[in-house]
Amino acid sequence: MVRFLNPIFLSCLYIIFIHSLSVNATTLQSDIDVLEAFKTSIDPFSISTDSFLSSWDFNLDPCETTGASFLGILCTVPDVDTNSSGRIMEIDLEGDELEGFLTSSIGNLTELVSLNLGRNRFRGPVPETITNLRKLTSLQLYENFFSGSLVNGIGELTKLEILDVSNNRLSGSIPSSITSLRSLTQLDLSNNELTGKLPQLNGLWQLSSFDLSNNQIYGNLPQFPLKIKTLSLGHNLLSGHITPVHKLRHLRTLDLSDNRFSGGINKGIFMLPELSYANVSVNRFTVLEVVEFSDKESQLHTLDVHANRIHGHLPVNLIRYPNLTEVNLGHNLFSGEIPSEYWPRLGFSWRSLNLEYNNLEGSVPRDLNRTLEGVQGSFEHNCLICPKGLQLCHGQRPASECHGGNHN
Repeated sequence: MVRFLNPIFLSCLYIIFIHSLSVNATTLQSDIDVLEAFKTSIDPFSISTDSFLSSWDFNLDPCETTGASFLGILCTVPDVDTNSSGRIMEIDLEGDELEGFLTSSIGNLTELVSLNLGRNRFRGPVPETITNLRKLTSLQLYENFFSGSLVNGIGELTKLEILDVSNNRLSGSIPSSITSLRSLTQLDLSNNELTGKLPQLNGLWQLSSFDLSNNQIYGNLPQFPLKIKTLSLGHNLLSGHITPVHKLRHLRTLDLSDNRFSGGINKGIFMLPELSYANVSVNRFTVLEVVEFSDKESQLHTLDVHANRIHGHLPVNLIRYPNLTEVNLGHNLFSGEIPSEYWPRLGFSWRSLNLEYNNLEGSVPRDLNRTLEGVQGSFEHNCLICPKGLQLCHGQRPASECHGGNHN
């Protein structure tokens, strides 16, 4: 009799176990309410049939669903012992081209770890309630039409590692509370309408990439985290000297273009051992101090200092940078002859050389045409004596503007 009942008993236990898993997997109702409010805030005409949001069918349970329903949603695994409900932990609707507002009820998804709404058409402010999402490690709202200021309480999201709100219409100043985000590794505020001064950022000691380009930030440079590898501050109103950059020994990409920086581009920049790209063009620098790299081999491959006010002779030490391939020294006040050491570099390691709109003089070698295949750049609007047919030299200044005449 025991042997006969034992399989039945085990089957009953199995059914009870499976049923308990089903009960435990049910999504918390308040999370479902948020998802419904989220979908309601979207213009239904912008929800295409192949978008993830179109798969949200509220006749089904978000966390129990398998297959092609509730795409873009990940849930926590319920704890069987505590009979807990499933919680929404990730929403990824990147590139769905959704149009509408971000509901303020998003702040009720308190288990949310990642929110990616990039490349949509959300408009209006980012709701203040987003600061309730204390477990967020990634917040990506880039390429939308969000307006208003950055959320003042953003510093409460202390677990954030990635914050990307680039390419929106955000305005106002950068909240000082942003300095509390000590877990940040990537911060992108570029292509907005932000104003005011930069807060001190050296407390964000894990920050690897910071992009603030194309805003209206003014004032001097603050201190930056020493681990930073990418620093993009181009197209702002920043001024003063750039000495804070000299400490960034791990820096690989530097863009300070189109600001109001002055003084010198000094040896501190050229001594950065990992720097490969440096763009300090369209500023008010007057000195370019290129030192011979003496530590280990320089990684610099692109140097752009065009459209400044740099005077003096062209720096010969540029030939000491073995990985250099693109050099732009155009639209400055350089004078004298082009160093003869430059010519062997053209067509070999240097693939681009711009020297246009300076005060350069002297002769360009006649045999240069043979080595310039594939080389880009320009020597125009100087006082150079150029061999016939050399396209890079086309359009020199008239002889009346030069000391000893000119031959094209």
